[in-house]
Amino acid sequence: MNGTALAPRHEEIAFPWWVVLIQGIALVVIGGLLVTNTLVTTVLLVTFVGWWWLVSGIFELGSLLTDRAAWGWRVFSGILSIVAGAYIISAPLLGTAIVVGFATILLGVNGVLLGVTQIAQVFQGAGWGRGILGAFNLAFGIVIAANWTSIAVALPWIWGVFAVLSGIVAIAGSFAIRKVLQTA
Repeated sequence: MNGTALAPRHEEIAFPWWVVLIQGIALVVIGGLLVTNTLVTTVLLVTFVGWWWLVSGIFELGSLLTDRAAWGWRVFSGILSIVAGAYIISAPLLGTAIVVGFATILLGVNGVLLGVTQIAQVFQGAGWGRGILGAFNLAFGIVIAANWTSIAVALPWIWGVFAVLSGIVAIAGSFAIRKVLQTA
């Protein structure tokens, strides 16, 4: 098997290679900032999310003027987005603490639910490998949920490291895409 068997074909590439390069560079920069200047970067990112939620909620409610499908959920979603966004913008430090804490709790709950689901799949014939993975997910989920405050403090650094690594992969991938486009 040669290395080109895993490379994307020209027909499969949906956007220019430089878009992936820019995304990779942005990930490396944001990840580096999260690792080196954690508090300020985290507050800025969460404040950006707050503005996004605020504007998104306004547009969600505004879209009801032309499309009333599922209007109840859309009103709820729009109002929730506006309230959450306005709160984060008005109290950025506390808003950041709440968002990062909530994200950490969600990670713990997700680990527990995923672990339980994977363990249950063992009894449906999924194999012991799935059960072992489920046990690890369940254990990590419990540890995260039980120690969510400590993990919430470390979460921006973890995001930063993952962003840097993902950015490096994206940059390398952009050059692989460029090479495929040049040879086609």
